[in-house]
Amino acid sequence: MANQRQRPVNQQLCTSLLFEPCQLLVAISRARSLCDVVPLWRRAVIVAFLNHKGGVGKTTLALHVAGAWAAQGKRIVVVDTDSQGSALDWSEQRAKERLTRLFDVLALPRDTLHVETPEIARDVHHVVIDGSCRTASLIRSAMLAADPALAPTQPSPFDGWASSETLRLPHEARLFRPQLIARFVLNRCVARSLIASETAEALARHDPPALAARVGLRVAFADTARTGRLVSEMPRSESAAREVAALAAEIERIAR
Repeated sequence: MANQRQRPVNQQLCTSLLFEPCQLLVAISRARSLCDVVPLWRRAVIVAFLNHKGGVGKTTLALHVAGAWAAQGKRIVVVDTDSQGSALDWSEQRAKERLTRLFDVLALPRDTLHVETPEIARDVHHVVIDGSCRTASLIRSAMLAADPALAPTQPSPFDGWASSETLRLPHEARLFRPQLIARFVLNRCVARSLIASETAEALARHDPPALAARVGLRVAFADTARTGRLVSEMPRSESAAREVAALAAEIERIAR
């Protein structure tokens, strides 16, 4: 599957439920049909990194988790739902650097993810959705496609409040998918900082809670965006690579 760009999604915000009853029945029917034809051991994990707030590291985490799984020999597709196409830009930069393509990146910035992503998942081990912060209807659609839905957040009250807004949406999505798993992911944590510890403790009592795995604030992650690499390919980035591996492993555990 080659990297692809699609026409940008309509930017009009949806203020009510995304789906008409007939549309929802079609989506549920397609999802159930997929479960009937794909053997249990081959069902893909579809994980979505979602947040209404920009700049929290959705694309960075999506690409690195995809890379960690690809390093295990798994076939991965990253679905870039942001009209800015940051994940696709990273993939194109990687191609310019003549680096090995680790996984496919597909641009799909539209609110039909709940229908199209299960089709993409038929022939891969995992699908990683890099969520948009611009369109509420697209975030809702991604939540109906994904399990788990993850909200990256930085350890500050402002980011926590913004992420909480995103994680109110699972209550709506669970009307149709009661088994939906949603979690916070603490990202860009300063090592041994008081605010990171306090944020982790607060989120442990939150519904939904945070994952145990955290990702630190490291210059290496910024360098990967510029060079089309992952931290596992950067010099002196062993600690960052271990954090990414721990995150990828925890996501697989909760998704199964």
